[in-house]
Amino acid sequence: MAEITCREALNQALREEMERDSSIFILGEDVGLYEGSFKVTKGLLAKFGEKRVLDTPIAEAGIVGLACGAAMAGLRPIAELMTVNFAIVAMDQIFNHVAVASYMFGGQVRVPLTIRAPGGAGHQLGAQHSHSLEALFAHCPGLRVVVPSVPADAKGLLKSAIRSDDPVLFLEHEGLYGVKGEVPEGEHLVPLGRADIKRSGRDVTLVTLSRMVYVCLEAAEQLAKEGIDAEVVDLRGLNPLDMTTVLASLRKTRRAVTVEESWLSFGWGGEIVARIMEQGFDDLDAPVLRVGGADVPMPYNKHLEKSAIPDAARVAARVMELF
Repeated sequence: MAEITCREALNQALREEMERDSSIFILGEDVGLYEGSFKVTKGLLAKFGEKRVLDTPIAEAGIVGLACGAAMAGLRPIAELMTVNFAIVAMDQIFNHVAVASYMFGGQVRVPLTIRAPGGAGHQLGAQHSHSLEALFAHCPGLRVVVPSVPADAKGLLKSAIRSDDPVLFLEHEGLYGVKGEVPEGEHLVPLGRADIKRSGRDVTLVTLSRMVYVCLEAAEQLAKEGIDAEVVDLRGLNPLDMTTVLASLRKTRRAVTVEESWLSFGWGGEIVARIMEQGFDDLDAPVLRVGGADVPMPYNKHLEKSAIPDAARVAARVMELF
């Protein structure tokens, strides 16, 4: 298998799906001539032309609204938002139309729309360009929420998202675009709603996704020096949520910690904890703990930004509280 970056894996998925299905088109700000803010759409305008790779005005609500209508009319659009924070500008379209249209029409229409949006902190982009909003979208029924961490998953999950008849929020961490990994060439699908164990262990389960997968893997190496063998479960998405894998891991390790980059208060970690209490309480030898981002707008200052994001030392310290 070739070793490529997440950026290249996403591009590969878009190219292959557009070659496979002529109803797929891409729209968004700077996706054509500029080839995307993070160059994920590189070369697609040249290959597929301006009817299938559309540069749009700076108008997120218009982008999502147009894509929603096109999806309801039988096309399969992929909307790119320059940053996930700007999705809030289109929240009426996403929450009140994209997510509910199929239900409001009694299932007579589907909305096979994929909305790609980069996010996440670590690059001093300030509070309007750095947040992780996956919990916000996961709170809304009707939306699939997918959050890959490695290149192979990025490709396989994006292809599955594009083929889904449900609307999908496909959230990409800006800090992972350059991460390399082996990616199968050609047809490679990763089913939505299936978590992956990125590191096997026996003493504690770390439940995480996106860039925090790498933080947890680093924490696991630190914990190994203390004689604690941590298992890292990459959820790869929040809707569908794969609690089967989480609970199976818990039955083995009997301890769990959730690790998210997004704000800790009211975050998805709390949802995981609640479900473990409901479905896996008898398997616990200790309370389920959480690690999350600081409950503040993301600082621009480099040192403050770093302190607002969970790191391996914080994760390891939280795990040590369980022993």
